[in-house]
Formats: sequence, structure tokens, C-alpha cells
Amino acid sequence: MMYDLIIIGGGPAGITAGIYTARQKLNILLITKAFAGQISRKAVAIENYPGFKSISGLDLIRKFENHLKKQKIEIKLDTVRKIKKYGADFAVLTSSKKQYHAKSVIIASGADPRPLEVPGEKKYIGKGVSYCVACDGPLFSGKEVIVIGGGNSGFEAAISLSNYVKKVYILESGSKIRADEINQKQAQKTGRVEVVTSARIKQIKGKNFVESVVYEDRQAKKTKVLNVGGVFVEIGSQPANSFVGGLVDFNKKDEIIVDHQTGETKTKGLFAAGDVDNLSFKQIVIAAGEGAKAALAVSTYLQSK
Repeated sequence: MMYDLIIIGGGPAGITAGIYTARQKLNILLITKAFAGQISRKAVAIENYPGFKSISGLDLIRKFENHLKKQKIEIKLDTVRKIKKYGADFAVLTSSKKQYHAKSVIIASGADPRPLEVPGEKKYIGKGVSYCVACDGPLFSGKEVIVIGGGNSGFEAAISLSNYVKKVYILESGSKIRADEINQKQAQKTGRVEVVTSARIKQIKGKNFVESVVYEDRQAKKTKVLNVGGVFVEIGSQPANSFVGGLVDFNKKDEIIVDHQTGETKTKGLFAAGDVDNLSFKQIVIAAGEGAKAALAVSTYLQSK
């Protein structure tokens, strides 16, 4: 079967692209491993999405998903492993060994959490190391924990954790905090958040579970230890695009380079939208807008064919 369009990804960009193209009466397949993405992992409380004074990332993505499923669109829960091009068309191969064909593709696969790459990190994933406060926060009730990263995501994670844990340390490698003033004030109001700057993580230690974090105080030039029961990593993300191969160009951040007027890559008929592309700002509302733009561009592309 030949689809008009295959959309890869079930986050804000992919879902919005699906809604827009379904309304164009296109024959669409959307492939995603889950309807979630960073919005459910990291956005604990969203207060800047139009129409909602405050909403959790999980609740917002569920509203997106329900809206999508009211459209005439085929959905497969799977993971894409490879995209190939045959003439003017595309083949999308998945981890379940399925192969789907389409006249066009929108890559909206988002980004994955960026790891620390320090000793002990991989060993304790699921045993005290987490990349998802919304998923794991309640499991650390009554404990002292660390959030690594002093940006908005780090502070929002710490604010959420303060509802469960005894104390939260925010460790920032730089000498200054990057989070917005409003987030800093909210963290301070909890009475449970302590900020440590100039802290370079060296190792995560423990026995069966995380017990401590070793870091370098870059100002004092001393090695210090914090005894904690959990580590939440909030140092940014990296594009999830390993399946694209040579069909696109990447920038230094491994983001897919697109034409910002259409979202099209260097390969005709292949588009990208959301956190996976080289747009400067990574916001939910922008990702949704990018998905809509790519969808409209796809419609124009297919008409030209």
C-alpha cells in the first residue's frame, strides 16, 4: 500500500501535522513508539501554552492525542529504524520488521534526554537515576535528591519534586543560574530547594541504588560529596534522528537542517518538524506550529506531483 504521507513521531509536532493533513483528506500513517515525547517527561506544569493557565505535560499531550484520534488517520505503535528512498517515494522500516511506503514523510521524532556521560550513570538508571520527574518523582518521597541542570527544566523539576522529597539540590555546572526569575522565586518559596553552582559532576555512587554524587566545586577546586537517594538529569536533549541516514544534512547539534519556510530537508518530499530540526527555540507551541507548517507544505508538494 502506498500512503500519501507517513508521519514519524507522536509529540506536539507529529500530532499537529497529523490533524492538519487528515483534514486535507490525505491517506496518512502515523508511526510512534508512544504519544508522549519530552512534553510528558519534562513539562511538569505548563503555564505558557495558550488556552491553559496551568496544565501538566501529560494532560496536554493526552488532549493532543484525543484530538488526533478523532481524525481519519492510521496509527501504528512502533519504532522507526530506517528511511530509504526509492525514486520519488520513500520506504519506512520499523523495529517490528514492517515496511511502509509513502510519497512523502514528516520526521517529528523529537529529542531524547541528553545523558551526563559520567561513571555510574548507566549503572543506576532505574535505580535512582531518572530523566523523568513526572514519571518517577513520587517514588522518591521523603528522600534527598539532586537535579542536575540549572535551566528552566531543572528548576521546574525541582519545584515538582519538592512536593514529595525532603530536600532537592540543584547542581549547575556554570557560575550563574540560567532559569527564569519566576522559576527561581518559586523554587525558593518551597523551602526545600538548595542551589549549588560551579558544580561539575564526576561520579554517581551506591550499592544496589544511588547513595551519593561526587562533584567538583570548580570555584574552590575541591571534590565534594552529596549523600542523596536520587539523581534527576535535566541538562537538555539530543535529536532522535539516527534512522534518517544520508537523506538529510545535520548541523553541529545533530539537528536536521530544514528550509524554515516549509520544513523540507535537502531531499524532496522529506520534511522535519519540532525539536528534531534546527529551529532555534524548543517550545511546545513552536513544535506544534512547525508541525502545521510542514503539513501544509506536504499538501502543496503532493499537489505539485
